Amino acid sequence: MTEANLNYVGSITIDEDLMELADLLPNEKVQIVNNNNGARLETYVITGPRGSGVICLNGAAARLVQPGDNVIIIAYSMMTDEQARSYKPKVVILDAANKPAQVLGEEIHATIM
Repeated sequence: MTEANLNYVGSITIDEDLMELADLLPNEKVQIVNNNNGARLETYVITGPRGSGVICLNGAAARLVQPGDNVIIIAYSMMTDEQARSYKPKVVILDAANKPAQVLGEEIHATIM
């Protein structure tokens, strides 16, 4: 988490490069899990400046994170059983500077961030 902006309507701002890498869309609903304090919340994505590394929680949810917190951003999809059996999620792991460190086709047990 690079920023928390309380004085904003809502949402999470994510670097456009990271959005594309993770297949996140503008206005897509996401769940945010804060690994530092256990908080969980839902919001929607807005596009941040490309290449900036920004991940900023906006609005009232900003009270649940601090810059430097490690968060997990989860997007869900509805699909048929058949689609779900062949679906491969995309897991993007970032380094401390919010640059892509690893892109996985699925979450591996005991993956360390």
